[in-house]
Amino acid sequence: MVERVGAAAPASMRLEAPGGLASTAMLASLAAHTVPGAERTDLATGTHERLIHLAQGPVAVSVRLDPDGVDLAVHACQQHVAAVVAVVSAWLDLTTDLEVVRAALREDPFLRPLVDARPALRVTGTTDAFQTGVTTVLGQQVSLAAGRTFAGRLVAAYGQPGPGGLVRFPTAAALAEVRPEELRAAVGLTSSRARTVRALAEAFADRGHNPGDAGLRLTRDELLAVPGVGPWTTDYLEVRTGCPDAFAPGDLVLRRALGGISPRSAAHRAEAWRPYRAYALVHLWTATAYLP
Repeated sequence: MVERVGAAAPASMRLEAPGGLASTAMLASLAAHTVPGAERTDLATGTHERLIHLAQGPVAVSVRLDPDGVDLAVHACQQHVAAVVAVVSAWLDLTTDLEVVRAALREDPFLRPLVDARPALRVTGTTDAFQTGVTTVLGQQVSLAAGRTFAGRLVAAYGQPGPGGLVRFPTAAALAEVRPEELRAAVGLTSSRARTVRALAEAFADRGHNPGDAGLRLTRDELLAVPGVGPWTTDYLEVRTGCPDAFAPGDLVLRRALGGISPRSAAHRAEAWRPYRAYALVHLWTATAYLP
């Protein structure tokens, strides 16, 4: 059983985002992907809550986003606060020099108005690559709302109680032990999707993934070898796990934003956006899906 890292009262601090923070857009992205039970997003107050997993156990955090940075509340002992700050800074991409990103993307006349509209848009990452991997699989070929529903059912069925009234997302090791038939019944998945979730859990568990690992221990080829995981899922995971030049040419929202072009044409079109294709992708997603 994992120890909880608690505190009598939350520690509060300010995390500045040099170059600004597109808080409304980023909060909309967080809301679109919030896992019921494991996370909470309040658009009215501009806050998002989730668990951060440290070596010592799960910590409840709350972030309030504004145009200059983040107000962070950490329900943890003082000696663990620095580790949480590092995780949050990486997750919300707070330290990236956006000036160079903006300069590169504004060279494209198509992207220029998007960059000018949201010059402080950052790439929201992840605090746990396995959770993001599973929720990505659950969201394949369904709406964002349906993907959240499936994720909420998964958490309700297999998660464990955590601090702050939140539920810990099930670990890779735990889901690797669940039969696909049971997953299908508990979450409402198709048989093939349930097998993919189980296979992905086995792959992450085999590579020693621990809760809170925000990076991918699996290579691209290893991810693609998981039955039911294709290029789009792998590309999306690379975007969310910290690669600034990651890109998903097969993404339907992206291709529609570019006029309904093919994945091959989208990949060719994006060559001009290197080495910041992930930022271009987030600008297009935001303008098309999160804040149309």
